[in-house]
Parts: sequence; structure tokens; C-alpha cells
Amino acid sequence: MSSSPLPSAPASDPSEYALPNRLRATAVAERPQERLESHGAAALSDTELLAMLLRNGTRGLDVLTLASRIIADAGTLGGLIGWRPEDYRKLRGIGHVKALQLVTVMEIARRVVSQQAGEAPLLNRAELVAVYLQPFVAGLEVEKFWVLCLNRKNRLIKRVEVTSGTATAALAHPREVFRAAVRESASAIVCVHNHPSGDPAPSAPDLQVTRQLREAARAVDIELVDHVILGRPGADPTGRGFFSFREAGML
Repeated sequence: MSSSPLPSAPASDPSEYALPNRLRATAVAERPQERLESHGAAALSDTELLAMLLRNGTRGLDVLTLASRIIADAGTLGGLIGWRPEDYRKLRGIGHVKALQLVTVMEIARRVVSQQAGEAPLLNRAELVAVYLQPFVAGLEVEKFWVLCLNRKNRLIKRVEVTSGTATAALAHPREVFRAAVRESASAIVCVHNHPSGDPAPSAPDLQVTRQLREAARAVDIELVDHVILGRPGADPTGRGFFSFREAGML
């Protein structure tokens, strides 16, 4: 006796596994765009602000959920400052163009913070230098070297990027450093470079270039206030996130 065939399982529908749609479940008056129009940008949460930039989600992932996932992966909204296009594209719903747009917005944010109006910053202590340059250093994967040209009161005249190197080296020659200082009529300078590893402890080349800078400063009669190495507090055994040659008694 022949047995009747077993009924085939129904084809799975991807929509069955879709997450709840947070945007659709939110009352219209409480959605990001409506809250922005009614209360202003300051009233929006980090997730809502990012959702406004994203504009759209993707199938099975509404824009609020997508924004939440991005911030969760970055740790904080500020963590996105260091993201590259490929970091965004790891997330479902972020394509090539959207990733580039988000990187552009974060770079604008970085520059706005660094160009805030007001009196030129006072840079006579290493911790002030670290705070000032943090927006430029966040997320960098290569080593850069800056000279901060100062007036007689140790306030910034101009920040000059002297070199930008590989992930392991970008040391500058004193000639390039003091050429910038002379061009800006600086009375003093602070030299700064970052360590992409996050550990600001000086290397042998760092020690060597600092000695050269010290001697060159004496020759041209421009004060070398400090040479500061920037890292990250979490990777620094001291927890400070920077190293000062001045504080270490090496200048």
C-alpha cells in the first residue's frame, strides 16, 4: 500500500524574522522629524539625531533600530568620529554612498569643535595641548607631527601639520619644524605627534628627534615649550593618554 506523501513545509518568509518596527510603533508626534520641528535638535536623543541623518532603514530594520545598532557598535555617538566608510558598511542597511555621507558629517563635527570661535587657546601645559588636539587625533591610524606656533603669551598663532606618515612613523626634521615657526613669526612652539597604538611612551626615534629639536631651538632662539606625544588613556599605563618631554625633565 502506497503511503501518501508528507506535506511539504511552507517556504520561510524572511519577513517572519523581521524585528519590530520601532518607527512605526512610535506615535507620529513623537517621531524624530516631528520632534525636531516642534522642539529643536537639542531635544532629540543621540539615536534620533543619527536617524535623521540616515533618513531610511532597510528591509526588516527600521531607521531607529539601525541608528541604535550603529551607536551600540561605536560605544557612543562620539565614537563615530573615528569610523571609516568600511566600518559603517559592515552594518546591514548602510551602502557605499551613505557610509561616505556619514564620514563627511563626522569630519565636519570634528572641524567645528576644533574651530570654535573665541580667544586663541593657551597652550603652555601638556594637558591643554592634549585637549586642544584631541579632535584631530581621534581615530587616526597613522602618525602625524604638528608644530603649534605660539605668540609671546603662549597662545596659538597657527597649527601646522609637518608630516603624515605610516602606521609606525612620521617623525619630522627640525628644519621643517622651525621653517614653519619662522614663517608664522612664532615666539615659541610646541611639537606634537600621536602614537596610533595609543601608548604615548616615547620611542628611541622620539628621544632622538626631541634632542635635535632642543638644539635647533637654541640655535634659532625660538623657545621649545614642549614636545607632547598623544595616545589614549586606555592604552597608557599612567592613564593620562599623553606624554610630556617637559614634564619628564627632558627639555
